[in-house]
Amino acid sequence: MDPTPRPPALRLRRARTALLVLGGLSLLAGLNAGLVRLGLWAPVDSDRIGDLHGPVMVLGFLGTVISLERAQAMRHPLALVAPALLGLGSVLLILGAPVLLGKLLVLEGAVAFLTVMIALWRRTRADLVATQVTGALLLALGAGLWFTTAVPNLLPVLVAFLVVTIASERAELAQLSIGPRAIPTLLLITSALSLAATSAVLWPDLGARLLGAVCLLTAVWLIRNDVGRRMIRTSGFRRFNGAALLAGNLWLAVAGLTWMIAGRPETTGTYDLVIHGVFLGFAFSMIMAHAPTIFPAVLGRPLPYRSVMWGPLVILHLGTLYRAMGDVVGVDELWQTGGVITVVGILLFAVTAVLSVARSGERSRSGRRRTSATDANGGRDDEDDHGTDSGTNADENEGVGRTPAQDGAAG
Repeated sequence: MDPTPRPPALRLRRARTALLVLGGLSLLAGLNAGLVRLGLWAPVDSDRIGDLHGPVMVLGFLGTVISLERAQAMRHPLALVAPALLGLGSVLLILGAPVLLGKLLVLEGAVAFLTVMIALWRRTRADLVATQVTGALLLALGAGLWFTTAVPNLLPVLVAFLVVTIASERAELAQLSIGPRAIPTLLLITSALSLAATSAVLWPDLGARLLGAVCLLTAVWLIRNDVGRRMIRTSGFRRFNGAALLAGNLWLAVAGLTWMIAGRPETTGTYDLVIHGVFLGFAFSMIMAHAPTIFPAVLGRPLPYRSVMWGPLVILHLGTLYRAMGDVVGVDELWQTGGVITVVGILLFAVTAVLSVARSGERSRSGRRRTSATDANGGRDDEDDHGTDSGTNADENEGVGRTPAQDGAAG
């Protein structure tokens, strides 16, 4: 059988790659806005950009990447409308387009994502997919509230979207380790997060404490039952994956505990600690953990684990720790230093991932050329290593294959 992708499949892969680049532009814009909010030098210095930091990072970058991954599960070109609108709306906002236009595009992208998730649920009728539908609903709610609500007031909804989505992803990838109670527990967590986030919008202090309690319980559940504790004692990608999972869940626990104690954040330090504990320490650590497993499905090309990935992971969490220390003791220099370190860690991981994909592609093409030459000579090239580092093996990918929900989503 000819392994070359058929033209429609190739076009879809190129479209997904272009949309991932669009998400990357949202990431760069969000990091630039983060430097502006830190009061430091940024490539583009603008108060407008600084005010867009949170929405661009969550709705733009995270929304684009998550909806793109689910579009791959849908396997239909129209599913790509969601990440396209989310990414385009965010980039246009950064470029100076009318705020109303950018918000409308983002809202339309969030609604399109919700439509995709409902279609996936109708295909599978799986409880696991139902929790992901709830996550998409929270994203759409957050995008809608952005028209009438200040960003700090809608962030609990976006936090709930992110925690529900990542907890669902973990339950999907690690059902064998979490056990038969994984899905019922996840359904309970999803309901509690949705209720707490809605309460935080209506009754900020009480709702924030409820949201913090549920985030803390979710972190404890994942630390106790997910594969992180077992994988940290192994080696290679599994150890890296385990470390990223555990560190991310610890930051979620820190943010939840802070919310429980402080209620609605009334100080800059408390607000910064809870928000960046979730969106930096938790979310980006989970992105690093999942990247070698999830991105190949989106790109159609392997993203091999390499030991240099430890560098960005350590830098990310070191920067988040510095930032948290600055929040607690009220030292701006420490807070700013931590912010810069986290930006460096995220950029380093992005560069590492791109170079890793490019290198694996070169080895794959080289292997195909050697194979063709060998076939033409009627023999076998004994020196061909067949691209041994072009991807992680099945054992490294947490020891689980496709789940029933994924198989049903793939149609």
